Amino acid sequence: MADAIKDTVGKMMDKMHLSTIDGKALVEEPSESSVKELKETYAKAKQDHLFTFYDTLSKEDKATLFDQLVGFDPKHINDLAEKALKSPAKSDDQKAKLEPLPESAVASIFDSEADDIESWYQKGLDLVAEGKVAVVLMAGGQGTRLGSSAPKGCFDIGLPSGKSLFQLQAERIRKVQQLAEKKCGKQNLAVPWYVMTSGPTRAPTTKYFEEHEYFGLDKDNVVIFEQGVLPCISNEGKIMLESKGKVAVAPDGNGGIYRALLLSEARTDMRKRGIQHVHAYCVDNCLVKVADPVFIGFAASKDVDIATKVVRKRNAKEPVGLILLKNGKPDVVEYSEIDTATAEAKDSKQPDLLKFRAANIVNHYYSFRFLETIEEWSDKLPHHIARKKIACIDIDSGNQVKPEKPNGIKLEQFVFDVFPLLELDKFASMEVPREDEFSPLKNAKGTGEDDPDTSRQAILMQGRKWVQKAGGTVVSESPADSAGIEISPLMSYAGEGLESMHGKTITAPAVIDLA
Repeated sequence: MADAIKDTVGKMMDKMHLSTIDGKALVEEPSESSVKELKETYAKAKQDHLFTFYDTLSKEDKATLFDQLVGFDPKHINDLAEKALKSPAKSDDQKAKLEPLPESAVASIFDSEADDIESWYQKGLDLVAEGKVAVVLMAGGQGTRLGSSAPKGCFDIGLPSGKSLFQLQAERIRKVQQLAEKKCGKQNLAVPWYVMTSGPTRAPTTKYFEEHEYFGLDKDNVVIFEQGVLPCISNEGKIMLESKGKVAVAPDGNGGIYRALLLSEARTDMRKRGIQHVHAYCVDNCLVKVADPVFIGFAASKDVDIATKVVRKRNAKEPVGLILLKNGKPDVVEYSEIDTATAEAKDSKQPDLLKFRAANIVNHYYSFRFLETIEEWSDKLPHHIARKKIACIDIDSGNQVKPEKPNGIKLEQFVFDVFPLLELDKFASMEVPREDEFSPLKNAKGTGEDDPDTSRQAILMQGRKWVQKAGGTVVSESPADSAGIEISPLMSYAGEGLESMHGKTITAPAVIDLA
């Protein structure tokens, strides 16, 4: 066993150009023949400028650049860039036909029968109890807009308890496990949590989880993995250097989740565990119902491959993407792609509602059987371009350039790009109340919209509502935005289990947590 481990570690070190002296890792410079071969590959793609400064680099920097370049296929990068940069603009006669999803593919918490919702809930708990449910968290973003360089999931939105987004979500997983254990009379149930990070957030995310002992979850059921990156491309189609010994790269977008599940072997881990149903969501939503039994049960009952939660668009001008049918296929259409008349159109059956109102909140269900087909379609997903100001090295002078206007593009994929690949009978959508399930954290404090204050307020008002619904009374002398109750997810997942609040008077702000 020891020899096998030693052999495996040795192979990993060879791949990373490492050797050891007295147990200490030393970097080895790539061989001349391997560098020559790699340079020829890049020359064929007319991207050999990346080797301009190679001979001036230190041994360590040579190894770093070499390993980075080995990880890319320059011809494939050229193809992606050309396709994205030269994508033809759509003319009026190419205008897409947009329709709401048919009634057969949708359900709404607002008007579904209580018996149906309860049936979905019970089915979801049964699937958790059977060990068939997993969660994927998209957590690659940093809190840059929030004034923090830490992973966004570490952010404290100002709750009385001081809990971060990561902690809130971990505790919801723990509560779902407990609810399933209670229903089915089992113990030590697990909903494995697959946390997708980016290059800059992987190490600090791992450290944060370790420091907080995985928030009470079994660390073997928390799998932290990393999404891929793609090189930044100049306006002239050239791969850019961030420094003389490093390619400028950017995460490949939330649509990179599919290849990341594949390449990280997270999918393999799911298969070994017998997972059949996967809930995926973004870290910045403080209200997200992680591993929601109702949602899981709904999707499983319909036997779909993808389901998505939506909230009602606030008004015709709200800048959100919409989930609908585009040319007969399920899709997401961005607000900028919809003309005013379409945005303002009313529902013929419910004239007080917009016809197109299903706002995308990046909260999805996948059947595992669908994720087992990633290899068949991942290369078909489009890449989108984001024109950015990208700090880089000028190849001619070797000087660092900090542009004042966009000088290149970042390529990314969107998680919903896969929707149109499905037949309509394998896609479904569930409308949920915004105030119960969606309050994203996007902006700095004081912005007044999608900021830490609105996130905190959403949780406090939700807790207040739960206490009142349970028969309690909430009083407060605090300002309205602080007159709420924070209820720990370990106390209640969605308002259940609060019978002890009946007849009690609680002074807000307050925290209700386990004793």
